Amino acid sequence: MQVVDNIAALRALTREWKRDGNTVGFVPTMGNLHQGHLKLVKRAKAHNSKVVVSIFVNPLQFGQNEDLDAYPRTIEEDKQKLIEAGVDAVFMPSVRDMYPRGLDHQTFVEVPDISNILCGASRPGHFRGVATVVSKLFNMVHPDDAFFGEKDFQQLQVIRLMAQDLSTGIVIHGVETERDATGLALSSRNGYLSAEQKHTAASIYKQMHIAKARILDGERDFITVANDLADALENVGFKKDYVHVVNAHTLKPATQEDTHLVILVAAFLGTTRLIDNLQINL
Repeated sequence: MQVVDNIAALRALTREWKRDGNTVGFVPTMGNLHQGHLKLVKRAKAHNSKVVVSIFVNPLQFGQNEDLDAYPRTIEEDKQKLIEAGVDAVFMPSVRDMYPRGLDHQTFVEVPDISNILCGASRPGHFRGVATVVSKLFNMVHPDDAFFGEKDFQQLQVIRLMAQDLSTGIVIHGVETERDATGLALSSRNGYLSAEQKHTAASIYKQMHIAKARILDGERDFITVANDLADALENVGFKKDYVHVVNAHTLKPATQEDTHLVILVAAFLGTTRLIDNLQINL
């Protein structure tokens, strides 16, 4: 595996690969890799002859009082996992490389409407930071395909719209959420949870399935279903950020006519904010 830390070398590498007839799959990450990330790598290797993974903790998507400094950084362990997964190159740029004029003078990419609801309402500016860094990484890697986890469902939709609106030609792949044996969605932030909290956190997946079963059985009062799910989570110790049943494409509140829905949950357990979702096809 090649370790690349500057943009010019990365571009030269991917140009060489493409001259030789390869396709390039790309998995952007913030490091602290787990099996969910490696699932993205596996999917990328199935689609492409070469795979690049980036590791960059993006300061532009962290708001005030968020955990940028505390975000876990495990570079050596991450590199070993990527070697074992058969990744061809890991790209690890510095903040100066990514934002040479500084964060206050950076040109932004912003996807309107969808970026300002749900997590976007709770974390103002977050998706502007995500769209900007992913757009920059796309321009550096020039991949044919890019792979993102469905756990961050709103992020996935934001990136799909951005790639479409900017005519990137990059195929965006959503990859199913990886879970532990209890159903808890794998996340770097799970490391902040105690053993007892991890047990409690598994309630999200359980309660989403109860809500899904009600909808599949014909219930169409989506607000009541969401409120009951929120109550169930708060009863075991969560503090709700939001719980909604929405159209899976627009992320607007679900209606009687919608056939592809998603249950979206964001809730705090202690000081740790967890997100998860469950899709429903009617």
